[in-house]
Amino acid sequence: MCLPLALDGRDLIGQAKTGTGKTLGFGIPLLMKVDSTQIKGAAPQALVVVPTRELCLQVATDLEKAGSQLGTRVLSVYGGRAYEPQIDALTKGVDVVVGTPGRLIDLAQRGNLRLGEVRILVLDEADEMLDMGFLPDVERIVALVPPVRQTMLFSATMPGQIVNLARRYMTQPTHIRASNPGDERATVDAIEQHVWRAHPMDKVELVARILQANGRGLAMVFTRTKRKAQKVADDLTERGFAAASVHGDLGQGAREQALRAFRAGKVDVLVATDVAARGIDVEGVTHVVNYECPDDEKTYLHRVGRTGRAGASGVAVTLVDWEDVARWQMINKALGLAFAEPVETYSTSDHVFTGLGIDSKVTGRLPRAARTRAGLGAEDVEDIGEPRKKAATSTRSTKSTRTTKPAGQSAAKAADKPADKAAATDKQRRQRRRTRGGATNPT
Repeated sequence: MCLPLALDGRDLIGQAKTGTGKTLGFGIPLLMKVDSTQIKGAAPQALVVVPTRELCLQVATDLEKAGSQLGTRVLSVYGGRAYEPQIDALTKGVDVVVGTPGRLIDLAQRGNLRLGEVRILVLDEADEMLDMGFLPDVERIVALVPPVRQTMLFSATMPGQIVNLARRYMTQPTHIRASNPGDERATVDAIEQHVWRAHPMDKVELVARILQANGRGLAMVFTRTKRKAQKVADDLTERGFAAASVHGDLGQGAREQALRAFRAGKVDVLVATDVAARGIDVEGVTHVVNYECPDDEKTYLHRVGRTGRAGASGVAVTLVDWEDVARWQMINKALGLAFAEPVETYSTSDHVFTGLGIDSKVTGRLPRAARTRAGLGAEDVEDIGEPRKKAATSTRSTKSTRTTKPAGQSAAKAADKPADKAAATDKQRRQRRRTRGGATNPT
Protein backbone atom coordinates (compact mmCIF):
# COMPACT_ATOMS: atom_id res chain seq x y z
CA MET A 1 0.00 0.00 0.00
CA CYS A 2 2.90 2.38 0.69
CA LEU A 3 5.11 1.63 -2.31
CA PRO A 4 3.19 3.37 -5.14
CA LEU A 5 2.64 6.61 -3.18
CA ALA A 6 6.15 6.67 -1.73
CA LEU A 7 7.75 6.09 -5.13
CA ASP A 8 5.64 8.94 -6.48
CA GLY A 9 7.18 11.29 -3.90
CA ARG A 10 4.02 11.78 -1.84
CA ASP A 11 4.06 12.51 1.91
CA LEU A 12 2.43 9.67 3.80
CA ILE A 13 1.61 8.32 7.24
CA GLY A 14 1.91 4.54 7.55
CA GLN A 15 0.05 2.79 10.36
CA ALA A 16 0.04 -0.99 10.85
CA LYS A 17 0.37 -3.50 13.65
CA THR A 18 3.73 -4.96 14.58
CA GLY A 19 5.35 -7.55 12.33
CA THR A 20 3.88 -6.33 9.04
CA GLY A 21 7.12 -5.09 7.43
CA LYS A 22 6.94 -1.31 7.88
CA THR A 23 10.73 -1.00 7.49
CA LEU A 24 10.73 -1.98 3.82
CA GLY A 25 7.51 -0.02 3.33
CA PHE A 26 9.63 3.13 3.47
CA GLY A 27 13.02 1.51 2.87
CA ILE A 28 12.49 0.32 -0.71
CA PRO A 29 11.19 3.69 -2.05
CA LEU A 30 13.95 5.48 -0.14
CA LEU A 31 16.67 3.33 -1.71
CA MET A 32 15.16 3.65 -5.17
CA LYS A 33 15.08 7.46 -4.98
CA VAL A 34 18.60 7.95 -3.54
CA ASP A 35 21.38 8.62 -6.04
CA SER A 36 24.24 6.37 -4.91
CA THR A 37 26.63 7.74 -7.57
CA GLN A 38 27.28 10.94 -5.60
CA ILE A 39 30.86 12.15 -5.32
CA LYS A 40 33.03 11.46 -2.28
CA GLY A 41 32.19 13.54 0.77
CA ALA A 42 28.60 14.16 -0.30
CA ALA A 43 26.02 15.01 2.36
CA PRO A 44 23.26 12.47 3.10
CA GLN A 45 20.20 12.52 0.87
CA ALA A 46 17.88 10.61 3.23
CA LEU A 47 17.44 10.69 7.01
CA VAL A 48 15.64 8.09 9.14
CA VAL A 49 14.97 9.03 12.78
CA VAL A 50 14.28 6.18 15.25
CA PRO A 51 13.74 6.19 19.06
CA THR A 52 16.16 3.47 20.28
CA ARG A 53 19.70 2.32 19.56
CA GLU A 54 18.67 -1.27 18.93
CA LEU A 55 16.06 -0.24 16.38
CA CYS A 56 18.58 2.12 14.75
CA LEU A 57 21.03 -0.73 14.23
CA GLN A 58 18.33 -3.03 12.89
CA VAL A 59 16.89 -0.52 10.41
CA ALA A 60 20.36 0.38 9.15
CA THR A 61 21.20 -3.31 8.70
CA ASP A 62 17.97 -3.93 6.77
CA LEU A 63 18.62 -0.96 4.48
CA GLU A 64 22.21 -2.07 3.87
CA LYS A 65 21.03 -5.54 2.83
CA ALA A 66 18.28 -4.17 0.60
CA GLY A 67 20.60 -1.65 -1.05
CA SER A 68 23.72 -3.80 -1.29
CA GLN A 69 23.38 -4.24 -5.09
CA LEU A 70 22.85 -0.51 -5.55
CA GLY A 71 26.01 0.50 -3.71
CA THR A 72 24.03 2.65 -1.27
CA ARG A 73 26.10 3.90 1.67
CA VAL A 74 24.10 3.61 4.90
CA LEU A 75 25.36 4.85 8.29
CA SER A 76 23.86 4.18 11.72
CA VAL A 77 24.34 7.03 14.19
CA TYR A 78 23.47 6.57 17.88
CA GLY A 79 24.78 7.26 21.35
CA GLY A 80 27.00 4.96 23.38
CA ARG A 81 29.53 4.66 20.56
CA ALA A 82 32.63 6.77 19.94
CA TYR A 83 32.17 9.85 17.77
CA GLU A 84 35.29 9.33 15.63
CA PRO A 85 34.14 6.42 13.40
CA GLN A 86 30.81 8.14 12.75
CA ILE A 87 32.53 11.44 11.92
CA ASP A 88 34.99 9.68 9.60
CA ALA A 89 32.13 7.99 7.73
CA LEU A 90 30.27 11.29 7.37
CA THR A 91 33.43 12.97 6.08
CA LYS A 92 33.88 10.29 3.40
CA GLY A 93 30.23 10.68 2.42
CA VAL A 94 27.06 8.67 3.00
CA ASP A 95 23.73 8.43 1.20
CA VAL A 96 21.38 7.43 4.04
CA VAL A 97 21.72 8.21 7.77
CA VAL A 98 19.72 6.26 10.36
CA GLY A 99 20.00 7.73 13.84
CA THR A 100 18.58 8.46 17.27
CA PRO A 101 17.63 12.09 18.01
CA GLY A 102 20.32 12.85 20.61
CA ARG A 103 23.34 11.82 18.55
CA LEU A 104 21.92 13.36 15.38
CA ILE A 105 21.62 16.75 17.09
CA ASP A 106 25.12 16.45 18.58
CA LEU A 107 26.71 15.75 15.20
CA ALA A 108 24.69 18.49 13.52
CA GLN A 109 25.77 21.04 16.13
CA ARG A 110 29.41 20.00 15.67
CA GLY A 111 29.06 20.62 11.93
CA ASN A 112 29.87 17.01 11.02
CA LEU A 113 26.34 16.11 9.93
CA ARG A 114 25.05 18.30 7.09
CA LEU A 115 21.30 18.03 6.65
CA GLY A 116 20.89 20.72 4.02
CA GLU A 117 20.68 18.20 1.15
CA VAL A 118 18.20 15.76 2.73
CA ARG A 119 15.39 15.07 0.25
CA ILE A 120 13.64 12.25 2.15
CA LEU A 121 12.83 12.33 5.88
CA VAL A 122 11.41 9.31 7.71
CA LEU A 123 10.18 9.22 11.32
CA ASP A 124 9.92 5.59 12.38
CA GLU A 125 7.98 4.54 15.51
CA ALA A 126 6.96 8.17 15.97
CA ASP A 127 4.52 7.37 18.78
CA GLU A 128 7.35 5.84 20.83
CA MET A 129 9.47 8.96 20.37
CA LEU A 130 6.60 10.96 21.82
CA ASP A 131 6.38 8.61 24.81
CA MET A 132 10.11 8.94 25.43
CA GLY A 133 9.97 12.75 25.35
CA PHE A 134 11.81 13.13 22.05
CA LEU A 135 9.29 15.50 20.45
CA PRO A 136 11.39 18.70 21.01
CA ASP A 137 14.47 16.97 19.57
CA VAL A 138 12.49 15.70 16.58
CA GLU A 139 11.21 19.23 15.90
CA ARG A 140 14.79 20.55 16.02
CA ILE A 141 15.89 17.92 13.51
CA VAL A 142 12.97 18.64 11.19
CA ALA A 143 13.87 22.34 11.30
CA LEU A 144 17.40 21.52 10.05
CA VAL A 145 16.32 19.73 6.87
CA PRO A 146 15.11 21.61 3.75
CA PRO A 147 11.41 22.55 3.72
CA VAL A 148 10.99 21.04 0.25
CA ARG A 149 11.29 17.30 0.85
CA GLN A 150 9.35 14.05 1.04
CA THR A 151 8.30 13.16 4.59
CA MET A 152 7.13 9.70 5.65
CA LEU A 153 5.90 9.09 9.18
CA PHE A 154 5.33 5.57 10.52
CA SER A 155 3.51 4.85 13.75
CA ALA A 156 1.62 1.90 15.23
CA THR A 157 -0.83 4.26 16.95
CA MET A 158 -1.98 7.77 16.13
CA PRO A 159 -2.10 10.01 19.23
CA GLY A 160 -3.02 13.67 18.87
CA GLN A 161 0.62 14.83 18.92
CA ILE A 162 1.36 12.70 15.86
CA VAL A 163 -1.51 14.33 13.98
CA ASN A 164 -0.22 17.78 14.95
CA LEU A 165 3.29 16.83 13.83
CA ALA A 166 1.92 15.67 10.49
CA ARG A 167 -0.01 18.90 9.97
CA ARG A 168 2.99 21.07 10.75
CA TYR A 169 5.69 19.32 8.77
CA MET A 170 3.95 17.36 6.00
CA THR A 171 2.30 18.46 2.76
CA GLN A 172 -1.10 16.88 2.14
CA PRO A 173 -0.09 13.53 3.66
CA THR A 174 -1.94 10.35 2.78
CA HIS A 175 -2.85 8.25 5.81
CA ILE A 176 -2.45 4.52 5.09
CA ARG A 177 -3.82 2.12 7.68
CA ALA A 178 -3.06 -1.52 6.89
CA SER A 179 -5.64 -3.15 9.14
CA ASN A 180 -9.21 -4.30 9.35
CA PRO A 181 -11.83 -2.23 11.21
CA GLY A 182 -11.26 -2.71 14.94
CA ASP A 183 -8.00 -4.56 14.33
CA GLU A 184 -6.01 -2.04 16.39
CA ARG A 185 -7.42 -3.70 19.52
CA ALA A 186 -6.79 -7.27 18.43
CA THR A 187 -3.56 -9.15 18.94
CA VAL A 188 -1.99 -11.34 16.30
CA ASP A 189 -4.28 -14.33 15.79
CA ALA A 190 -1.39 -16.77 15.58
CA ILE A 191 -0.30 -16.10 19.19
CA GLU A 192 -1.51 -18.52 21.86
CA GLN A 193 -2.00 -16.46 25.03
CA HIS A 194 -1.94 -17.50 28.69
CA VAL A 195 -2.51 -15.12 31.61
CA TRP A 196 -1.75 -16.41 35.11
CA ARG A 197 -1.77 -14.85 38.56
CA ALA A 198 1.59 -15.81 40.06
CA HIS A 199 3.44 -15.22 43.31
CA PRO A 200 6.69 -13.20 43.04
CA MET A 201 8.65 -15.79 45.05
CA ASP A 202 7.65 -18.53 42.60
CA LYS A 203 8.05 -16.68 39.31
CA VAL A 204 11.62 -17.72 38.46
CA GLU A 205 10.77 -21.37 39.14
CA LEU A 206 7.66 -21.02 36.97
CA VAL A 207 9.55 -19.34 34.12
CA ALA A 208 12.25 -22.03 34.27
CA ARG A 209 9.59 -24.66 33.59
CA ILE A 210 7.90 -22.60 30.89
CA LEU A 211 11.25 -22.41 29.10
CA GLN A 212 11.34 -26.22 28.92
CA ALA A 213 8.13 -26.47 26.89
CA ASN A 214 8.12 -28.83 23.92
CA GLY A 215 9.12 -27.17 20.69
CA ARG A 216 10.46 -24.00 22.30
CA GLY A 217 12.89 -22.05 20.16
CA LEU A 218 14.16 -18.62 21.14
CA ALA A 219 12.37 -16.94 24.04
CA MET A 220 12.08 -13.38 25.34
CA VAL A 221 11.28 -12.45 28.94
CA PHE A 222 10.12 -8.89 29.63
CA THR A 223 10.39 -6.98 32.92
CA ARG A 224 9.45 -3.44 33.92
CA THR A 225 12.74 -2.45 35.59
CA LYS A 226 16.41 -2.72 34.68
CA ARG A 227 17.36 -4.25 38.00
CA LYS A 228 14.73 -6.97 37.69
CA ALA A 229 15.86 -7.80 34.14
CA GLN A 230 19.44 -8.37 35.30
CA LYS A 231 18.36 -10.42 38.31
CA VAL A 232 16.10 -12.70 36.26
CA ALA A 233 18.85 -13.22 33.67
CA ASP A 234 21.35 -14.12 36.42
CA ASP A 235 18.89 -16.51 38.06
CA LEU A 236 18.15 -18.29 34.79
CA THR A 237 21.85 -18.55 33.97
CA GLU A 238 22.48 -20.11 37.38
CA ARG A 239 19.76 -22.66 36.59
CA GLY A 240 21.56 -23.74 33.43
CA PHE A 241 19.84 -21.66 30.73
CA ALA A 242 21.79 -19.73 28.11
CA ALA A 243 20.37 -16.33 29.07
CA ALA A 244 21.40 -12.73 28.47
CA SER A 245 19.94 -9.36 29.40
CA VAL A 246 19.34 -6.08 27.56
CA HIS A 247 18.55 -2.95 29.59
CA GLY A 248 19.60 0.64 30.08
CA ASP A 249 22.23 0.02 32.76
CA LEU A 250 24.37 -2.01 30.35
CA GLY A 251 26.92 -0.35 28.11
CA GLN A 252 26.17 -0.24 24.40
CA GLY A 253 28.81 -2.88 23.69
CA ALA A 254 27.20 -5.32 26.13
CA ARG A 255 23.72 -4.66 24.70
CA GLU A 256 24.89 -5.34 21.16
CA GLN A 257 26.76 -8.44 22.34
CA ALA A 258 23.57 -9.85 23.86
CA LEU A 259 21.48 -9.16 20.75
CA ARG A 260 24.11 -10.68 18.44
CA ALA A 261 24.32 -13.79 20.61
CA PHE A 262 20.52 -14.05 20.65
CA ARG A 263 20.22 -13.73 16.88
CA ALA A 264 23.02 -16.27 16.35
CA GLY A 265 21.42 -18.77 18.73
CA LYS A 266 24.32 -18.81 21.18
CA VAL A 267 21.81 -17.50 23.72
CA ASP A 268 18.21 -18.67 23.52
CA VAL A 269 16.67 -16.62 26.36
CA LEU A 270 16.77 -12.81 26.22
CA VAL A 271 15.60 -10.95 29.33
CA ALA A 272 14.85 -7.34 28.50
CA THR A 273 13.04 -4.20 29.49
CA ASP A 274 10.67 -2.58 27.02
CA VAL A 275 13.65 -1.11 25.13
CA ALA A 276 13.67 -4.36 23.12
CA ALA A 277 9.92 -4.54 22.59
CA ARG A 278 9.86 -1.89 19.88
CA GLY A 279 10.74 -2.96 16.36
CA ILE A 280 13.33 -5.61 17.24
CA ASP A 281 12.77 -8.44 14.76
CA VAL A 282 14.50 -11.76 15.53
CA GLU A 283 13.51 -14.86 13.62
CA GLY A 284 12.61 -17.99 15.56
CA VAL A 285 11.12 -16.41 18.71
CA THR A 286 8.47 -18.94 19.75
CA HIS A 287 7.76 -17.87 23.36
CA VAL A 288 7.32 -14.50 25.06
CA VAL A 289 6.98 -14.27 28.85
CA ASN A 290 5.76 -11.11 30.55
CA TYR A 291 7.53 -11.57 33.88
CA GLU A 292 5.69 -8.51 35.14
CA CYS A 293 2.38 -7.06 33.99
CA PRO A 294 2.83 -4.41 31.26
CA ASP A 295 1.91 -0.81 31.99
CA ASP A 296 -0.75 -0.56 29.27
CA GLU A 297 -2.31 -2.37 26.34
CA LYS A 298 0.10 -0.81 23.84
CA THR A 299 3.11 -2.19 25.70
CA TYR A 300 1.43 -5.60 25.89
CA LEU A 301 0.89 -5.70 22.13
CA HIS A 302 4.48 -4.76 21.37
CA ARG A 303 5.84 -7.32 23.82
CA VAL A 304 3.83 -10.29 22.60
CA GLY A 305 4.36 -9.13 19.02
CA ARG A 306 7.96 -10.34 19.20
CA THR A 307 6.59 -13.80 18.40
CA GLY A 308 4.07 -14.91 15.80
CA ARG A 309 5.70 -12.71 13.17
CA ALA A 310 5.40 -13.06 9.39
CA GLY A 311 2.72 -15.73 9.63
CA ALA A 312 4.50 -17.87 12.23
CA SER A 313 2.82 -19.09 15.43
CA GLY A 314 3.88 -18.26 18.95
CA VAL A 315 3.07 -18.49 22.66
CA ALA A 316 2.75 -15.56 25.08
CA VAL A 317 2.54 -16.04 28.85
CA THR A 318 1.75 -13.12 31.16
CA LEU A 319 2.41 -13.40 34.90
CA VAL A 320 0.31 -11.01 36.96
CA ASP A 321 1.09 -10.16 40.58
CA TRP A 322 -1.78 -9.83 43.07
CA GLU A 323 -1.38 -6.05 43.23
CA ASP A 324 -1.37 -5.79 39.39
CA VAL A 325 -4.70 -7.52 38.81
CA ALA A 326 -6.55 -4.20 38.42
CA ARG A 327 -4.00 -2.98 35.87
CA TRP A 328 -4.28 -6.21 33.92
CA GLN A 329 -8.08 -6.00 33.90
CA MET A 330 -7.83 -2.56 32.26
CA ILE A 331 -5.50 -4.02 29.60
CA ASN A 332 -7.81 -6.99 29.15
CA LYS A 333 -10.83 -4.73 28.68
CA ALA A 334 -9.05 -2.40 26.26
CA LEU A 335 -7.98 -5.31 24.04
CA GLY A 336 -11.19 -7.27 24.36
CA LEU A 337 -9.46 -10.39 25.69
CA ALA A 338 -11.01 -13.22 27.68
CA PHE A 339 -8.68 -13.19 30.69
CA ALA A 340 -10.40 -10.79 33.10
CA GLU A 341 -9.70 -13.13 36.03
CA PRO A 342 -6.19 -14.60 35.73
CA VAL A 343 -5.95 -18.17 37.00
CA GLU A 344 -4.01 -18.57 40.24
CA THR A 345 -0.89 -20.42 39.16
CA TYR A 346 2.19 -21.95 40.75
CA SER A 347 5.15 -23.78 39.27
CA THR A 348 3.50 -27.09 40.27
CA SER A 349 0.06 -26.33 38.81
CA ASP A 350 -1.23 -28.96 36.40
CA HIS A 351 -2.42 -26.48 33.77
CA VAL A 352 1.14 -25.20 33.35
CA PHE A 353 2.31 -28.62 32.14
CA THR A 354 -0.77 -29.49 30.10
CA GLY A 355 -1.31 -26.05 28.58
CA LEU A 356 2.24 -25.64 27.31
CA GLY A 357 3.16 -29.25 26.64
CA ILE A 358 5.75 -29.54 29.41
CA ASP A 359 6.95 -32.91 30.65
CA SER A 360 5.63 -33.56 34.17
CA LYS A 361 9.12 -34.61 35.31
CA VAL A 362 10.61 -31.20 34.51
CA THR A 363 12.16 -29.25 37.40
CA GLY A 364 13.31 -25.65 37.76
CA ARG A 365 16.81 -26.46 36.50
CA LEU A 366 17.78 -27.29 32.94
CA PRO A 367 19.26 -30.83 32.71
CA ARG A 368 22.93 -30.89 31.81
CA ALA A 369 22.21 -32.93 28.70
CA ALA A 370 20.02 -30.08 27.41
CA ARG A 371 22.64 -27.36 27.94
CA THR A 372 23.78 -27.26 24.33
CA ARG A 373 23.96 -23.49 23.71
CA ALA A 374 27.35 -21.79 23.65
CA GLY A 375 26.18 -18.99 25.96
CA LEU A 376 26.85 -15.27 26.09
CA GLY A 377 30.57 -15.78 26.69
CA ALA A 378 30.94 -17.23 23.20
CA GLU A 379 30.08 -13.83 21.67
CA ASP A 380 32.87 -11.26 21.85
CA VAL A 381 32.23 -7.77 23.16
CA GLU A 382 33.01 -5.30 20.40
CA ASP A 383 35.26 -2.40 21.37
CA ILE A 384 33.13 0.55 20.34
CA GLY A 385 34.95 3.19 22.35
CA GLU A 386 32.16 3.92 24.77
CA PRO A 387 32.78 7.44 26.14
CA ARG A 388 31.03 6.83 29.46
CA LYS A 389 33.09 3.73 30.15
CA LYS A 390 36.34 5.60 29.64
CA ALA A 391 35.20 8.46 31.85
CA ALA A 392 34.26 6.07 34.62
CA THR A 393 37.66 4.36 34.42
CA SER A 394 39.55 7.62 34.69
CA THR A 395 37.43 8.64 37.69
CA ARG A 396 38.14 5.38 39.46
CA SER A 397 41.85 5.69 38.79
CA THR A 398 41.86 9.22 40.18
CA LYS A 399 40.09 8.08 43.33
CA SER A 400 42.47 5.20 43.84
CA THR A 401 45.44 7.54 43.43
CA ARG A 402 44.11 9.80 46.14
CA THR A 403 43.42 6.89 48.43
CA THR A 404 46.89 5.36 48.12
CA LYS A 405 48.76 8.65 48.60
CA PRO A 406 51.49 8.20 51.25
CA ALA A 407 50.66 9.75 54.57
CA GLY A 408 54.07 11.43 54.63
CA GLN A 409 53.12 13.70 51.75
CA SER A 410 50.09 15.04 53.64
CA ALA A 411 52.20 15.59 56.71
CA ALA A 412 54.81 17.43 54.67
CA LYS A 413 52.15 19.66 53.15
CA ALA A 414 50.80 20.49 56.58
CA ALA A 415 54.30 21.33 57.78
CA ASP A 416 54.84 23.65 54.80
CA LYS A 417 51.65 25.62 55.55
CA PRO A 418 52.47 29.29 56.13
CA ALA A 419 52.68 30.23 59.78
CA ASP A 420 50.40 33.25 59.41
CA LYS A 421 47.63 31.11 57.85
CA ALA A 422 47.92 28.57 60.68
CA ALA A 423 47.85 31.33 63.24
CA ALA A 424 44.78 32.90 61.64
CA THR A 425 43.01 29.59 61.71
CA ASP A 426 43.87 29.11 65.37
CA LYS A 427 42.71 32.64 66.18
CA GLN A 428 39.34 32.05 64.49
CA ARG A 429 38.92 28.88 66.51
CA ARG A 430 39.55 30.76 69.82
CA GLN A 431 37.11 33.55 68.98
CA ARG A 432 34.06 31.30 68.78
CA ARG A 433 31.31 32.08 71.31
CA ARG A 434 28.34 30.17 72.63
CA THR A 435 25.03 31.69 73.71
CA ARG A 436 23.07 30.55 76.71
CA GLY A 437 19.76 32.19 77.64
CA GLY A 438 20.45 35.08 75.25
CA ALA A 439 23.75 35.99 76.91
CA THR A 440 27.08 35.61 75.13
CA ASN A 441 29.76 33.78 77.15
CA PRO A 442 33.30 32.95 76.11
CA THR A 443 33.91 29.22 75.72
